[in-house]
Amino acid sequence: MDLGLAGKTALILGAGGGLGGAIASALAHEGVRVALGDIDVAALEQRSAAILRENGASLALPWNLADLSAIDRNVSAIEKAFGPVDILVNNTGGPPPTPAAGQDPALWSSNFHSMVLSVVALTDRVLPGMRARKWGRVITSTSSGVVSPIPNLGISNALRLSLVGWSKTLAREVGDDGITANIVLPGRIATSRIRFLDETKAKKEGRSVDKVTEESVASIPLGRYGRPEEYADVVTFLASDRASYITGSVIRVDGGLIASI
Repeated sequence: MDLGLAGKTALILGAGGGLGGAIASALAHEGVRVALGDIDVAALEQRSAAILRENGASLALPWNLADLSAIDRNVSAIEKAFGPVDILVNNTGGPPPTPAAGQDPALWSSNFHSMVLSVVALTDRVLPGMRARKWGRVITSTSSGVVSPIPNLGISNALRLSLVGWSKTLAREVGDDGITANIVLPGRIATSRIRFLDETKAKKEGRSVDKVTEESVASIPLGRYGRPEEYADVVTFLASDRASYITGSVIRVDGGLIASI
């Protein structure tokens, strides 16, 4: 299936991590010029080098999402190297596991800055070009916690849910310009973040990580954690011409984990 992506330019945040890196590789495989942003420089450069070895076009950009002043500088670098951004994949790191109650307001503020405000500001930076070209994709990765709040992830549940409302509103505003805006939410995908959360839960409950993971897997109808590549394939489809009539949606990639309709 020709996804119509060859020659497009994409910016993927969190591209040094499991989900972001898999998305970057999947898009590059379709002929997309990929700009990768991440605060983890070593992981970022490793992923970029892997794409280049496969004859893809990749640009690695060290990126601290808490620094809003980096947005224009980095996007300008992408425009100089590859041209304007056609596909924006908003994929941010998660906050520390915490209850919802009793958290320092400064912790809420710092995570809002890096997880929400950075996404809004970056999207606003690339939207005018998308509108001028009458084509664009804004894909935001969140968490299954926006549908079924996850215990001890109070900050994540709240802040990521705000992005759902933002994306749905944005979709109605930019649809006439040929731009789609969608949310993709992972269930239990086998990444370092999920391993960290399993380890944190095991330590808190005085159990082994293997037991926590076994219990988690048992709650998934497909009976396993997802692979990052499976998540990336969904994002790549949403970025394509084939998904031109999908917007304002929340797409679950969770192996059937979320029980609600």
